[in-house]
Amino acid sequence: MTAVTNGIKGAFRIGQTLAVLGRTGLNWARGDRPPAPRLLRQTFESLGATYIKLGQFIASSPTFFPKEYVEEFQYCLDKTPSLPFSVIRKIIRDELGRPIEEVFAEIDPVALASASIAQVHAAKLVSGEDVVIKVQKPGVENILLTDLNFLYLAARILETLAPKLSWTSLSGIVEEIQRTMMEECDFIKEANNLKVFRTFLLDTHNDEATVPRVYEHCSSRRILTMERFYGVPLTDLESIRGYARDPERTLITAMNTWFASLTKCEFFHADVHAGNLMVLQDGRVGFIDFGIVGRIRPDTWQAVSDFISAVMVGNFEGMADAMTRIGITRESVVVSALANDLRTLYQQMDRMVPDHVPYEADQAEDDVNSILMDMVRVGESHGLHFPREFALLLKQFLYFDRYVHILAPEMDVFMDERLTMLH
Repeated sequence: MTAVTNGIKGAFRIGQTLAVLGRTGLNWARGDRPPAPRLLRQTFESLGATYIKLGQFIASSPTFFPKEYVEEFQYCLDKTPSLPFSVIRKIIRDELGRPIEEVFAEIDPVALASASIAQVHAAKLVSGEDVVIKVQKPGVENILLTDLNFLYLAARILETLAPKLSWTSLSGIVEEIQRTMMEECDFIKEANNLKVFRTFLLDTHNDEATVPRVYEHCSSRRILTMERFYGVPLTDLESIRGYARDPERTLITAMNTWFASLTKCEFFHADVHAGNLMVLQDGRVGFIDFGIVGRIRPDTWQAVSDFISAVMVGNFEGMADAMTRIGITRESVVVSALANDLRTLYQQMDRMVPDHVPYEADQAEDDVNSILMDMVRVGESHGLHFPREFALLLKQFLYFDRYVHILAPEMDVFMDERLTMLH
């Protein structure tokens, strides 16, 4: 019976998708013709959860998609209207399998945040702890599966009709998206990520960084109850000064923790934008939101490590050599020519962030995406095609580079002995 119900829901979802596409086509015929990247982004936002996540995948994957689409999808909005609390309350009750009052003393009916897959509510356990509950929205998983199967079929048809597209492997991209999205829908996996990272912090005797504690007795595949952190984003310089006397040291703690995770944890946090790094009231750095993590295969780790080392000391030949080992290519690459192009790019970056001009926090994400796309473009102009994990890794690295400009403009990251992973 469940299979029949899901089949009906799937058919209805495909009907919804075709209706939105038909409406977009009708508007186009009537003369409403924005540039193709913007039209695609607006259509994706109309189609909901899967396509919003797909848009975010495009935004973080310059290794797969043209620059103009990567730039446009930076604006892909994942903030959605929150569902009525009565719906959320029923999901929590169903997942707990017992009365809510036995577990939670109170739940704030107003959502702290609402995105395409889940929304978050503040709450208090009956035992007194302040927590947040991440609640998966109803029907999301079925919609994702239906949409992604539809996209996979369309990709295979397109590859058959246009064999030249096989180098980019559209169906392979859809499979990768399906894997990452279904992981995001499984809060047990996210809870496990939090526990693994907490163990990594304990094993490395790191008491200056932390992650939210998971309350397993009130978590499941569709709800995740975590310790509530009180603090400010990493880039809120004035507020940080109230919590930690030395913002520079706080940044070094965040960087050392993340760099250590590359070699001493089974994954790295793959979304360290300012909202996911908090400075807590006691001065510790809090890493939150482990829905997106990256894993580097052992055989590519050495090349990535060499690349990071080369970046830190400004060795362009070393960067180029490492990029040729990380990337996939069908032709021989002239390392010296790639190194010269990287040197030119870095000279442009230095001009982009002059030392005498105050650097605004909200510039960080824009600059990171711009630099990331330029570096990938330089590599691809030499015949290299990079795995997405490399782009994810490089993006986090560039975020930290921007945070240095915001929080510690006088710090020389190449020489500072406190940055343990870089020396």
